[in-house]
Amino acid sequence: MSDTPFGFGLPPEEPEDGDEGKKKDPAGGGQGSGGQGGGNPFGANPFGFGGLPGMGGGQGGADNPFAAMFGSMNPTDLGAAFQQLGQMLSYEGGPVNWDMAKQIARQVVAQGTADGVKDASVGPAEKSAVEEAVRLADLWLDQATSLPSGANVAVAWSRAEWVEATLPAWKELVDPVAERVGNAMGDVLPQEMQAMAGPLIGMMRSMGGAMFGQQIGQAIGALAGEVVGSTDVGLPLGPAGRAALLPLNVASFGKDLGVPSDEVRLYLALREAAHQRLFAHVPWLRAHLFGAVESYARGIKVDTSKLEEAVSQLDPTHPEQLQEALQSGMFQPQDTPEQKAALARLETALALVEGWVDAVVHEAAKTRLTSADALRETLRRRRATGGPAEQTFATLIGLELRPRRLRDASRLWASLTDARGVDGRDGLWEHPDMLPTATDLDDPDGFVHREHLDFSELDKMLGEAAQGDRSEDGDTDGNGNGNGDGNGDSGK
Repeated sequence: MSDTPFGFGLPPEEPEDGDEGKKKDPAGGGQGSGGQGGGNPFGANPFGFGGLPGMGGGQGGADNPFAAMFGSMNPTDLGAAFQQLGQMLSYEGGPVNWDMAKQIARQVVAQGTADGVKDASVGPAEKSAVEEAVRLADLWLDQATSLPSGANVAVAWSRAEWVEATLPAWKELVDPVAERVGNAMGDVLPQEMQAMAGPLIGMMRSMGGAMFGQQIGQAIGALAGEVVGSTDVGLPLGPAGRAALLPLNVASFGKDLGVPSDEVRLYLALREAAHQRLFAHVPWLRAHLFGAVESYARGIKVDTSKLEEAVSQLDPTHPEQLQEALQSGMFQPQDTPEQKAALARLETALALVEGWVDAVVHEAAKTRLTSADALRETLRRRRATGGPAEQTFATLIGLELRPRRLRDASRLWASLTDARGVDGRDGLWEHPDMLPTATDLDDPDGFVHREHLDFSELDKMLGEAAQGDRSEDGDTDGNGNGNGDGNGDSGK
Protein backbone atom coordinates (compact mmCIF):
# COMPACT_ATOMS: atom_id res chain seq x y z
CA MET A 1 0.00 0.00 0.00
CA SER A 2 1.19 3.45 -0.76
CA ASP A 3 2.29 5.76 2.01
CA THR A 4 0.46 8.69 0.45
CA PRO A 5 -3.25 9.40 0.91
CA PHE A 6 -5.67 7.09 -0.92
CA GLY A 7 -2.87 5.20 -2.56
CA PHE A 8 -1.67 8.05 -4.78
CA GLY A 9 2.02 8.15 -5.54
CA LEU A 10 3.57 11.48 -6.32
CA PRO A 11 3.03 12.10 -10.02
CA PRO A 12 5.90 11.98 -12.46
CA GLU A 13 6.17 14.73 -14.99
CA GLU A 14 3.69 13.91 -17.72
CA PRO A 15 5.19 13.20 -21.11
CA GLU A 16 4.02 15.08 -24.14
CA ASP A 17 2.65 12.64 -26.72
CA GLY A 18 4.25 9.73 -24.91
CA ASP A 19 7.68 11.21 -24.23
CA GLU A 20 9.43 9.71 -21.26
CA GLY A 21 8.98 11.60 -17.99
CA LYS A 22 11.08 11.69 -14.86
CA LYS A 23 9.64 11.02 -11.43
CA LYS A 24 9.77 13.85 -8.97
CA ASP A 25 10.27 11.35 -6.17
CA PRO A 26 12.02 8.12 -7.12
CA ALA A 27 10.77 6.52 -3.92
CA GLY A 28 7.12 7.33 -4.56
CA GLY A 29 4.63 6.26 -7.15
CA GLY A 30 6.27 2.90 -7.70
CA GLN A 31 4.67 -0.49 -7.77
CA GLY A 32 2.37 0.37 -4.89
CA SER A 33 0.82 3.36 -6.64
CA GLY A 34 -0.47 1.76 -9.72
CA GLY A 35 2.64 0.64 -11.53
CA GLN A 36 2.87 -2.43 -13.66
CA GLY A 37 3.79 -4.86 -10.93
CA GLY A 38 1.62 -7.42 -9.22
CA GLY A 39 -0.50 -8.43 -12.21
CA ASN A 40 -3.79 -7.07 -10.88
CA PRO A 41 -3.79 -3.27 -10.82
CA PHE A 42 -6.68 -3.18 -8.38
CA GLY A 43 -5.95 -5.81 -5.77
CA ALA A 44 -8.68 -8.14 -4.58
CA ASN A 45 -11.64 -5.80 -4.96
CA PRO A 46 -12.88 -5.22 -8.51
CA PHE A 47 -14.57 -1.97 -7.54
CA GLY A 48 -11.51 -0.33 -6.09
CA PHE A 49 -12.50 0.19 -2.44
CA GLY A 50 -9.51 -1.54 -0.92
CA GLY A 51 -6.25 0.11 0.03
CA LEU A 52 -7.57 3.01 2.11
CA PRO A 53 -4.86 4.86 4.04
CA GLY A 54 -4.03 3.89 7.56
CA MET A 55 -6.14 0.75 7.41
CA GLY A 56 -3.42 -1.68 8.35
CA GLY A 57 -0.07 -2.06 6.66
CA GLY A 58 2.03 0.94 5.78
CA GLN A 59 4.06 2.99 8.17
CA GLY A 60 2.47 3.35 11.58
CA GLY A 61 -0.27 0.76 10.92
CA ALA A 62 -3.35 0.76 13.11
CA ASP A 63 -1.57 2.48 16.02
CA ASN A 64 -1.22 5.76 14.18
CA PRO A 65 -3.04 5.92 10.82
CA PHE A 66 -2.08 9.56 10.34
CA ALA A 67 1.58 8.65 10.59
CA ALA A 68 1.02 6.10 7.86
CA MET A 69 -0.66 8.76 5.74
CA PHE A 70 1.63 11.72 6.23
CA GLY A 71 4.61 10.74 8.39
CA SER A 72 7.16 10.18 5.63
CA MET A 73 6.35 13.33 3.65
CA ASN A 74 8.30 16.51 3.39
CA PRO A 75 6.30 19.78 3.27
CA THR A 76 6.25 19.87 -0.54
CA ASP A 77 4.93 16.30 -0.76
CA LEU A 78 2.36 17.00 1.93
CA GLY A 79 1.05 19.99 -0.03
CA ALA A 80 0.67 17.86 -3.15
CA ALA A 81 -1.18 15.19 -1.17
CA PHE A 82 -3.63 17.71 0.29
CA GLN A 83 -4.15 19.15 -3.18
CA GLN A 84 -5.16 15.72 -4.42
CA LEU A 85 -7.43 15.26 -1.41
CA GLY A 86 -9.07 18.59 -2.19
CA GLN A 87 -9.69 17.48 -5.77
CA MET A 88 -11.36 14.34 -4.49
CA LEU A 89 -13.68 16.16 -2.11
CA SER A 90 -14.61 18.89 -4.60
CA TYR A 91 -15.64 16.51 -7.38
CA GLU A 92 -19.33 16.88 -8.28
CA GLY A 93 -19.60 14.91 -11.52
CA GLY A 94 -20.83 11.41 -12.34
CA PRO A 95 -20.04 8.10 -10.69
CA VAL A 96 -16.40 8.17 -11.88
CA ASN A 97 -14.00 11.10 -11.66
CA TRP A 98 -12.71 10.78 -15.21
CA ASP A 99 -10.36 13.74 -14.93
CA MET A 100 -8.59 11.89 -12.16
CA ALA A 101 -8.73 8.63 -14.11
CA LYS A 102 -7.00 10.28 -17.05
CA GLN A 103 -4.36 11.86 -14.81
CA ILE A 104 -3.59 8.58 -13.05
CA ALA A 105 -3.50 6.64 -16.33
CA ARG A 106 -0.99 9.09 -17.77
CA GLN A 107 1.14 8.77 -14.63
CA VAL A 108 1.14 4.97 -14.85
CA VAL A 109 2.10 5.15 -18.53
CA ALA A 110 4.96 7.50 -17.73
CA GLN A 111 6.35 5.07 -15.15
CA GLY A 112 6.88 2.42 -17.82
CA THR A 113 6.15 -1.29 -17.79
CA ALA A 114 7.63 -3.88 -15.43
CA ASP A 115 10.32 -4.78 -17.96
CA GLY A 116 11.63 -1.22 -17.80
CA VAL A 117 10.29 -0.11 -21.20
CA LYS A 118 9.06 3.49 -21.04
CA ASP A 119 6.65 5.20 -23.38
CA ALA A 120 8.01 7.34 -26.19
CA SER A 121 6.66 9.48 -29.00
CA VAL A 122 6.11 7.66 -32.27
CA GLY A 123 8.66 8.64 -34.89
CA PRO A 124 8.10 9.21 -38.62
CA ALA A 125 9.57 5.83 -39.57
CA GLU A 126 7.20 3.99 -37.22
CA LYS A 127 4.21 5.95 -38.49
CA SER A 128 5.14 5.12 -42.06
CA ALA A 129 5.55 1.43 -41.23
CA VAL A 130 2.11 1.26 -39.61
CA GLU A 131 0.45 3.11 -42.49
CA GLU A 132 2.06 0.74 -45.00
CA ALA A 133 1.07 -2.33 -42.97
CA VAL A 134 -2.59 -1.24 -42.75
CA ARG A 135 -2.65 -0.33 -46.45
CA LEU A 136 -1.32 -3.77 -47.41
CA ALA A 137 -3.63 -5.48 -44.92
CA ASP A 138 -6.65 -3.82 -46.52
CA LEU A 139 -5.56 -5.01 -49.95
CA TRP A 140 -5.30 -8.59 -48.73
CA LEU A 141 -8.63 -8.38 -46.90
CA ASP A 142 -10.40 -7.24 -50.06
CA GLN A 143 -10.03 -10.80 -51.32
CA ALA A 144 -11.10 -12.42 -48.05
CA THR A 145 -14.31 -10.53 -47.22
CA SER A 146 -17.09 -8.71 -49.02
CA LEU A 147 -17.10 -5.95 -46.37
CA PRO A 148 -15.21 -2.90 -47.69
CA SER A 149 -12.46 -1.14 -45.81
CA GLY A 150 -13.53 0.48 -42.56
CA ALA A 151 -10.35 2.43 -41.91
CA ASN A 152 -10.34 5.98 -43.19
CA VAL A 153 -6.87 6.50 -41.75
CA ALA A 154 -4.11 4.41 -40.19
CA VAL A 155 -2.50 5.81 -37.04
CA ALA A 156 0.48 4.86 -34.88
CA TRP A 157 -0.12 5.68 -31.22
CA SER A 158 2.11 5.97 -28.22
CA ARG A 159 0.72 4.48 -25.01
CA ALA A 160 -0.28 7.92 -23.80
CA GLU A 161 -2.13 8.59 -27.05
CA TRP A 162 -3.99 5.28 -26.66
CA VAL A 163 -5.17 6.41 -23.22
CA GLU A 164 -6.46 9.71 -24.61
CA ALA A 165 -8.18 8.09 -27.59
CA THR A 166 -9.95 5.30 -25.70
CA LEU A 167 -11.20 7.15 -22.60
CA PRO A 168 -14.62 7.98 -24.15
CA ALA A 169 -15.29 4.29 -24.76
CA TRP A 170 -14.16 3.32 -21.27
CA LYS A 171 -16.51 5.95 -19.86
CA GLU A 172 -19.42 4.44 -21.77
CA LEU A 173 -18.55 0.96 -20.55
CA VAL A 174 -17.73 1.64 -16.91
CA ASP A 175 -20.14 4.41 -15.88
CA PRO A 176 -23.28 2.18 -15.73
CA VAL A 177 -21.55 -0.28 -13.41
CA ALA A 178 -19.99 2.40 -11.20
CA GLU A 179 -23.31 4.23 -10.92
CA ARG A 180 -25.09 1.05 -9.89
CA VAL A 181 -22.56 0.29 -7.17
CA GLY A 182 -22.49 3.92 -6.00
CA ASN A 183 -26.27 4.00 -5.63
CA ALA A 184 -26.17 0.80 -3.60
CA MET A 185 -23.69 2.40 -1.20
CA GLY A 186 -25.97 5.38 -0.66
CA ASP A 187 -28.94 3.11 -0.01
CA VAL A 188 -27.28 1.57 3.07
CA LEU A 189 -28.45 4.40 5.33
CA PRO A 190 -32.11 4.38 6.37
CA GLN A 191 -34.31 6.88 4.55
CA GLU A 192 -34.75 9.18 7.55
CA MET A 193 -30.98 9.30 8.10
CA GLN A 194 -30.28 10.03 4.43
CA ALA A 195 -32.16 13.34 4.70
CA MET A 196 -30.16 14.33 7.78
CA ALA A 197 -26.82 13.19 6.38
CA GLY A 198 -27.14 14.89 3.00
CA PRO A 199 -23.78 16.68 3.06
CA LEU A 200 -22.02 13.56 4.32
CA ILE A 201 -23.56 11.44 1.57
CA GLY A 202 -22.47 14.02 -0.98
CA MET A 203 -18.92 13.86 0.32
CA MET A 204 -19.02 10.06 0.22
CA ARG A 205 -20.15 10.14 -3.40
CA SER A 206 -17.32 12.53 -4.26
CA MET A 207 -14.87 10.22 -2.56
CA GLY A 208 -16.40 7.21 -4.31
CA GLY A 209 -16.09 8.90 -7.69
CA ALA A 210 -12.46 9.70 -6.93
CA MET A 211 -11.70 6.16 -5.80
CA PHE A 212 -13.26 4.75 -8.94
CA GLY A 213 -11.31 7.27 -10.98
CA GLN A 214 -8.04 6.32 -9.30
CA GLN A 215 -8.47 2.59 -9.76
CA ILE A 216 -9.81 2.80 -13.30
CA GLY A 217 -6.99 5.14 -14.23
CA GLN A 218 -4.47 2.67 -12.83
CA ALA A 219 -6.03 -0.18 -14.80
CA ILE A 220 -6.23 1.74 -18.08
CA GLY A 221 -2.66 2.92 -17.64
CA ALA A 222 -1.49 -0.65 -17.06
CA LEU A 223 -3.49 -1.87 -20.05
CA ALA A 224 -1.85 0.78 -22.24
CA GLY A 225 1.41 -1.07 -21.71
CA GLU A 226 -0.02 -4.31 -23.13
CA VAL A 227 -2.44 -3.59 -26.00
CA VAL A 228 -1.26 -3.62 -29.62
CA GLY A 229 -4.23 -1.79 -31.17
CA SER A 230 -7.68 -0.34 -30.53
CA THR A 231 -9.69 -3.59 -30.61
CA ASP A 232 -7.79 -5.94 -28.28
CA VAL A 233 -10.79 -6.60 -26.03
CA GLY A 234 -13.05 -7.29 -29.01
CA LEU A 235 -14.75 -3.91 -28.68
CA PRO A 236 -14.16 -0.73 -30.68
CA LEU A 237 -12.37 1.38 -28.08
CA GLY A 238 -10.93 3.99 -30.44
CA PRO A 239 -12.56 6.55 -32.73
CA ALA A 240 -14.50 5.14 -35.67
CA GLY A 241 -12.56 4.71 -38.89
CA ARG A 242 -9.10 4.79 -37.30
CA ALA A 243 -7.03 1.63 -37.56
CA ALA A 244 -4.46 2.00 -34.81
CA LEU A 245 -1.33 0.13 -33.79
CA LEU A 246 1.07 0.86 -30.92
CA PRO A 247 4.57 0.26 -32.36
CA LEU A 248 6.20 -0.02 -28.93
CA ASN A 249 3.79 -2.73 -27.80
CA VAL A 250 3.85 -4.48 -31.17
CA ALA A 251 7.61 -4.83 -30.75
CA SER A 252 7.16 -6.20 -27.21
CA PHE A 253 4.50 -8.66 -28.41
CA GLY A 254 6.76 -10.12 -31.08
CA LYS A 255 9.98 -10.00 -29.06
CA ASP A 256 10.25 -13.71 -28.16
CA LEU A 257 8.22 -15.25 -30.98
CA GLY A 258 11.09 -15.75 -33.41
CA VAL A 259 9.04 -14.07 -36.16
CA PRO A 260 10.30 -11.17 -38.29
CA SER A 261 9.03 -7.87 -36.93
CA ASP A 262 7.45 -6.82 -40.23
CA GLU A 263 5.37 -10.03 -40.30
CA VAL A 264 4.21 -9.47 -36.72
CA ARG A 265 3.22 -5.90 -37.57
CA LEU A 266 1.40 -6.96 -40.72
CA TYR A 267 -0.52 -9.76 -39.03
CA LEU A 268 -1.66 -7.44 -36.23
CA ALA A 269 -2.59 -4.83 -38.86
CA LEU A 270 -4.75 -7.48 -40.56
CA ARG A 271 -6.62 -8.09 -37.32
CA GLU A 272 -7.06 -4.39 -36.63
CA ALA A 273 -8.25 -3.69 -40.17
CA ALA A 274 -10.66 -6.66 -40.09
CA HIS A 275 -12.21 -5.41 -36.84
CA GLN A 276 -12.57 -1.95 -38.38
CA ARG A 277 -14.43 -3.37 -41.40
CA LEU A 278 -16.85 -5.25 -39.20
CA PHE A 279 -17.66 -2.38 -36.86
CA ALA A 280 -17.89 0.15 -39.70
CA HIS A 281 -20.26 -1.83 -41.91
CA VAL A 282 -22.40 -3.64 -39.33
CA PRO A 283 -24.07 -0.56 -37.83
CA TRP A 284 -25.97 -2.38 -35.09
CA LEU A 285 -22.97 -4.33 -33.75
CA ARG A 286 -21.39 -1.71 -31.51
CA ALA A 287 -24.69 -0.89 -29.80
CA HIS A 288 -25.37 -4.61 -29.41
CA LEU A 289 -22.10 -5.23 -27.57
CA PHE A 290 -22.17 -2.10 -25.42
CA GLY A 291 -25.84 -2.73 -24.67
CA ALA A 292 -25.01 -6.17 -23.30
CA VAL A 293 -22.52 -4.58 -20.90
CA GLU A 294 -25.16 -2.08 -19.79
CA SER A 295 -27.69 -4.88 -19.30
CA TYR A 296 -25.15 -6.62 -17.12
CA ALA A 297 -24.77 -3.45 -15.05
CA ARG A 298 -28.53 -3.16 -14.56
CA GLY A 299 -28.52 -6.67 -13.12
CA ILE A 300 -25.94 -5.95 -10.43
CA LYS A 301 -27.18 -6.62 -6.92
CA VAL A 302 -24.86 -5.39 -4.18
CA ASP A 303 -25.05 -7.18 -0.84
CA THR A 304 -25.74 -4.15 1.34
CA SER A 305 -26.41 -6.36 4.36
CA LYS A 306 -22.66 -6.99 4.63
CA LEU A 307 -21.98 -3.27 4.59
CA GLU A 308 -24.63 -2.59 7.23
CA GLU A 309 -23.17 -5.32 9.44
CA ALA A 310 -19.66 -4.01 9.01
CA VAL A 311 -20.64 -0.43 9.85
CA SER A 312 -22.61 -1.48 12.94
CA GLN A 313 -19.70 -3.52 14.30
CA LEU A 314 -16.90 -1.14 13.38
CA ASP A 315 -14.62 -0.17 16.26
CA PRO A 316 -13.33 3.40 15.67
CA THR A 317 -10.14 2.56 17.56
CA HIS A 318 -9.32 -0.16 15.01
CA PRO A 319 -9.79 1.41 11.60
CA GLU A 320 -8.08 -1.53 9.92
CA GLN A 321 -11.40 -3.36 10.38
CA LEU A 322 -12.88 -1.20 7.65
CA GLN A 323 -10.09 -2.28 5.32
CA GLU A 324 -10.90 -5.93 6.03
CA ALA A 325 -14.64 -5.34 5.59
CA LEU A 326 -14.22 -3.56 2.29
CA GLN A 327 -12.16 -6.48 0.98
CA SER A 328 -14.63 -9.12 2.17
CA GLY A 329 -16.62 -9.07 -1.05
CA MET A 330 -19.57 -6.91 -0.03
CA PHE A 331 -19.33 -5.01 -3.30
CA GLN A 332 -19.02 -8.07 -5.46
CA PRO A 333 -21.92 -8.29 -7.95
CA GLN A 334 -24.34 -11.10 -7.21
CA ASP A 335 -25.38 -13.52 -9.95
CA THR A 336 -28.87 -12.72 -11.22
CA PRO A 337 -30.90 -14.08 -14.15
CA GLU A 338 -30.56 -10.70 -15.88
CA GLN A 339 -26.78 -10.77 -15.57
CA LYS A 340 -26.54 -14.36 -16.76
CA ALA A 341 -28.65 -13.58 -19.83
CA ALA A 342 -26.63 -10.47 -20.63
CA LEU A 343 -23.37 -12.33 -20.11
CA ALA A 344 -24.44 -15.17 -22.40
CA ARG A 345 -25.49 -12.70 -25.09
CA LEU A 346 -22.19 -10.83 -24.80
CA GLU A 347 -20.03 -13.95 -24.82
CA THR A 348 -21.75 -15.29 -27.94
CA ALA A 349 -21.45 -11.97 -29.76
CA LEU A 350 -17.76 -11.66 -28.82
CA ALA A 351 -17.09 -15.20 -29.98
CA LEU A 352 -18.75 -14.46 -33.33
CA VAL A 353 -16.79 -11.23 -33.77
CA GLU A 354 -13.46 -12.76 -32.81
CA GLY A 355 -14.19 -15.96 -34.75
CA TRP A 356 -15.01 -14.01 -37.91
CA VAL A 357 -11.85 -11.90 -37.58
CA ASP A 358 -9.80 -15.03 -36.93
CA ALA A 359 -11.21 -16.83 -39.98
CA VAL A 360 -10.95 -13.85 -42.34
CA VAL A 361 -7.42 -12.91 -41.28
CA HIS A 362 -6.27 -16.53 -41.65
CA GLU A 363 -7.73 -16.69 -45.15
CA ALA A 364 -5.94 -13.48 -46.09
CA ALA A 365 -2.58 -14.41 -44.53
CA LYS A 366 -2.16 -18.17 -44.88
CA THR A 367 -0.56 -18.10 -48.33
CA ARG A 368 1.31 -14.82 -47.83
CA LEU A 369 2.91 -15.00 -44.38
CA THR A 370 5.06 -17.98 -43.45
CA SER A 371 4.38 -17.33 -39.75
CA ALA A 372 0.60 -17.00 -40.13
CA ASP A 373 -0.22 -20.25 -38.30
CA ALA A 374 2.10 -19.50 -35.38
CA LEU A 375 0.80 -15.96 -34.98
CA ARG A 376 -2.78 -17.17 -35.23
CA GLU A 377 -2.28 -19.68 -32.43
CA THR A 378 -0.55 -17.10 -30.23
CA LEU A 379 -3.42 -14.64 -30.63
CA ARG A 380 -6.03 -17.36 -30.09
CA ARG A 381 -4.49 -18.42 -26.81
CA ARG A 382 -4.12 -14.84 -25.67
CA ARG A 383 -7.80 -14.12 -26.27
CA ALA A 384 -9.35 -17.46 -25.34
CA THR A 385 -7.45 -17.95 -22.07
CA GLY A 386 -7.77 -14.37 -20.89
CA GLY A 387 -4.94 -12.11 -21.87
CA PRO A 388 -3.99 -8.90 -20.07
CA ALA A 389 -6.75 -6.92 -21.81
CA GLU A 390 -9.50 -9.30 -20.74
CA GLN A 391 -8.14 -9.56 -17.20
CA THR A 392 -8.02 -5.79 -16.79
CA PHE A 393 -11.57 -5.39 -18.05
CA ALA A 394 -12.76 -8.10 -15.66
CA THR A 395 -11.09 -6.19 -12.84
CA LEU A 396 -12.68 -2.92 -13.92
CA ILE A 397 -16.32 -3.97 -13.88
CA GLY A 398 -16.38 -7.57 -12.71
CA LEU A 399 -17.20 -8.76 -16.24
CA GLU A 400 -15.04 -11.04 -18.35
CA LEU A 401 -14.75 -10.25 -22.05
CA ARG A 402 -13.49 -13.69 -22.91
CA PRO A 403 -14.72 -15.27 -26.16
CA ARG A 404 -14.79 -18.72 -24.62
CA ARG A 405 -15.91 -20.32 -27.88
CA LEU A 406 -13.52 -18.59 -30.22
CA ARG A 407 -12.37 -21.78 -31.91
CA ASP A 408 -15.94 -23.04 -32.38
CA ALA A 409 -16.97 -19.73 -33.94
CA SER A 410 -13.94 -19.65 -36.21
CA ARG A 411 -14.70 -23.15 -37.49
CA LEU A 412 -18.31 -22.18 -38.11
CA TRP A 413 -17.35 -19.09 -40.16
CA ALA A 414 -14.84 -21.16 -42.15
CA SER A 415 -17.52 -23.79 -42.89
CA LEU A 416 -19.92 -21.04 -43.97
CA THR A 417 -17.28 -19.77 -46.39
CA ASP A 418 -16.95 -23.23 -47.95
CA ALA A 419 -20.71 -23.75 -48.16
CA ARG A 420 -22.02 -20.30 -49.11
CA GLY A 421 -19.00 -18.35 -50.27
CA VAL A 422 -17.68 -15.06 -48.92
CA ASP A 423 -20.82 -13.08 -49.78
CA GLY A 424 -23.13 -15.63 -48.19
CA ARG A 425 -21.03 -15.73 -45.04
CA ASP A 426 -20.74 -11.99 -44.60
CA GLY A 427 -24.39 -11.44 -45.47
CA LEU A 428 -25.35 -12.90 -42.09
CA TRP A 429 -24.15 -9.67 -40.46
CA GLU A 430 -27.04 -7.77 -42.07
CA HIS A 431 -29.33 -8.46 -39.11
CA PRO A 432 -28.68 -9.78 -35.57
CA ASP A 433 -31.44 -12.37 -35.95
CA MET A 434 -29.55 -13.96 -38.82
CA LEU A 435 -26.42 -14.68 -36.78
CA PRO A 436 -25.61 -18.06 -35.23
CA THR A 437 -26.64 -18.56 -31.62
CA ALA A 438 -24.84 -20.31 -28.79
CA THR A 439 -26.78 -23.45 -29.70
CA ASP A 440 -25.61 -23.16 -33.30
CA LEU A 441 -22.01 -23.20 -32.10
CA ASP A 442 -22.78 -26.68 -30.73
CA ASP A 443 -24.04 -27.81 -34.16
CA PRO A 444 -22.19 -25.78 -36.79
CA ASP A 445 -23.00 -28.20 -39.63
CA GLY A 446 -26.69 -27.92 -38.88
CA PHE A 447 -26.50 -24.14 -39.02
CA VAL A 448 -24.38 -24.04 -42.18
CA HIS A 449 -26.83 -26.14 -44.17
CA ARG A 450 -29.99 -24.67 -42.70
CA GLU A 451 -32.08 -22.40 -44.89
CA HIS A 452 -32.10 -18.84 -43.61
CA LEU A 453 -34.67 -16.19 -44.30
CA ASP A 454 -33.34 -13.52 -46.66
CA PHE A 455 -34.23 -10.27 -44.93
CA SER A 456 -33.67 -8.25 -48.09
CA GLU A 457 -36.38 -10.31 -49.81
CA LEU A 458 -38.65 -9.82 -46.81
CA ASP A 459 -38.17 -6.06 -46.99
CA LYS A 460 -38.99 -6.17 -50.69
CA MET A 461 -42.17 -8.17 -50.05
CA LEU A 462 -43.27 -5.75 -47.33
CA GLY A 463 -42.61 -2.80 -49.63
CA GLU A 464 -44.67 -4.34 -52.42
CA ALA A 465 -47.51 -5.04 -49.99
CA ALA A 466 -47.46 -1.45 -48.77
CA GLN A 467 -47.50 -0.21 -52.37
CA GLY A 468 -50.54 -2.40 -53.08
CA ASP A 469 -52.38 -0.99 -50.09
CA ARG A 470 -51.79 2.55 -51.32
CA SER A 471 -53.12 1.64 -54.79
CA GLU A 472 -56.30 0.22 -53.32
CA ASP A 473 -56.80 3.50 -51.48
CA GLY A 474 -56.63 5.45 -54.75
CA ASP A 475 -52.98 6.42 -54.62
CA THR A 476 -52.31 5.45 -58.25
CA ASP A 477 -49.44 7.88 -58.78
CA GLY A 478 -47.39 6.70 -55.78
CA ASN A 479 -47.08 10.17 -54.26
CA GLY A 480 -49.64 9.69 -51.52
CA ASN A 481 -52.23 12.29 -52.68
CA GLY A 482 -54.61 9.85 -54.40
CA ASN A 483 -55.45 12.07 -57.40
CA GLY A 484 -53.40 10.40 -60.09
CA ASP A 485 -52.13 13.64 -61.67
CA GLY A 486 -49.11 14.14 -59.44
CA ASN A 487 -49.95 17.72 -58.50
CA GLY A 488 -52.39 17.16 -55.65
CA ASP A 489 -54.71 20.04 -56.71
CA SER A 490 -57.78 18.16 -57.89
CA GLY A 491 -59.73 19.26 -54.90
CA LYS A 492 -59.25 22.94 -55.68
